[in-house]
Amino acid sequence: MNLTPDSKVVIQGFSEFISATHITQMKAYGTNVVAGVNPGFGGQKQYDLPVFDLLEEVVGQFGPIDTTIICVNPYQVLDAALEAIASNIRQIIIIAAGVPPLDMVQLLRKAESHETLVVGPNSPGIIVPGRILLGTHPSEFYTPGHVGIVSRSSTLTYEVAWELTKAGLGQSISVSIGSDAIVGSSFLQWLQILDEDETTEAIVLVGQPGGGSEEAAARYISEAIDKPVIAYIAGRQAPPGKHWRQTGTLATIIGRDPNFGTAQNKLAAFQEAQVPVAERPSQIPELVRKGIKSS
Repeated sequence: MNLTPDSKVVIQGFSEFISATHITQMKAYGTNVVAGVNPGFGGQKQYDLPVFDLLEEVVGQFGPIDTTIICVNPYQVLDAALEAIASNIRQIIIIAAGVPPLDMVQLLRKAESHETLVVGPNSPGIIVPGRILLGTHPSEFYTPGHVGIVSRSSTLTYEVAWELTKAGLGQSISVSIGSDAIVGSSFLQWLQILDEDETTEAIVLVGQPGGGSEEAAARYISEAIDKPVIAYIAGRQAPPGKHWRQTGTLATIIGRDPNFGTAQNKLAAFQEAQVPVAERPSQIPELVRKGIKSS
């Protein structure tokens, strides 16, 4: 990964998923946003960025691009992402929500064969506090430090960061992996990244009902993660059989345990893995301090 202020960043598309405020915030944070891509608008300026029709034109003018932030219509995401992979961009952040699942399957096969990291869809991206903002995280909630955050949610990610910041616990990296039906990078990948990151001393994992990614993360933590991990599961009171729309869980009913995907199932998995679980976001800083002290 290249998550430094020198990283060259491009934005593909200017839809409702990103605004002038977001782009201004990224640039003010020191993110090196060099251009936008919006077919049919080449040669113009949007949000004070030079705009090109094709990504290869951006590469031709600015050289290799490290990260693209995709904000096109969800049905155009696959084409935009494949164009990025063909342009040798190895970090793709998809802000857009509602990408067709089969498009994501095709994209992830291509990304894996090209060793490309995909974050999202339906994600506010990544922030390395004090260094770089890639996406729509509200940077005012963050401060540099040593706690890594990996989350399926968007707004809960910010709330957890703010609780840590208020408690004097800064963050090393914060990422929302997204909450569409099928997403790119997983809890497991980010747990490994944060476990190997020299700046990170503890990890906070934020989950929610739907799917089985938290259960897989709990098993992985018990088997492979050395740093202290604190979990928080939203939606504990969600009615049984109901699934949060944004989690987009597929085929979660047929042939599966009736408790599959429930908050209770996820809590049980973390309990079995001996991962402390906060009952509310305000408890997270205390648990983080205990984890760091005992590690």
